[in-house]
Amino acid sequence: MPTAAQLTEEYINSHPSIKDCLKKDLINYSALSRLISKELNLKKKTSKEAILVANRKHKEKINLNFLEDNIIELFKNSRIEIKNKISVLVVEKNIYSQDLIEIEKKIKLEKGIFFSIEGTRTITIIVQDQDIDTVDKKIKNHIINRNSTLSLISIYSPGIEKTPGVIAFLTSMFFENGINILEIMSSWNDTLIIVESKNLKKVMDFLNF
Repeated sequence: MPTAAQLTEEYINSHPSIKDCLKKDLINYSALSRLISKELNLKKKTSKEAILVANRKHKEKINLNFLEDNIIELFKNSRIEIKNKISVLVVEKNIYSQDLIEIEKKIKLEKGIFFSIEGTRTITIIVQDQDIDTVDKKIKNHIINRNSTLSLISIYSPGIEKTPGVIAFLTSMFFENGINILEIMSSWNDTLIIVESKNLKKVMDFLNF
């Protein structure tokens, strides 16, 4: 059976907002201990005391691994580019691969945007709205879902592969600001994020390091 300390650590790690407050020393440890004890149904006084101790120890552990200053410095030296009028299409994985190759070739010859992400059962294609007709002509009957008029945020961050926790830090900022990430992918120094265009201004405000 897990100890109170183990349950406490699992609880904190599954609640990013609490973890972030611990990092910034904004937590009332007694109140947090009571909350964890209540939500995990730990009724013994000794369990509450153990949780209080575990909270303080976990905060120290977080601080030892916390590289926020390095991450912020990385983003200060990053370059951000925005592309609007982006479409995300989810297609069946069993489509003829040559069709996908021909779509990509045509779009890229015209200097357009084309990304594809292969999952276990589907393939996600990212193109500009203007190239939807090119996709439809080849694989319209295999499209499961489509979402258009989105925005693509490209973040070029030299040195990202040597800085732990960058993606976790980045996604936590979207979470804290209530912004849903529709797609996220990376290629070496580039991180690509797709959001609804209506959220773009808010995103650019909190990405202004």
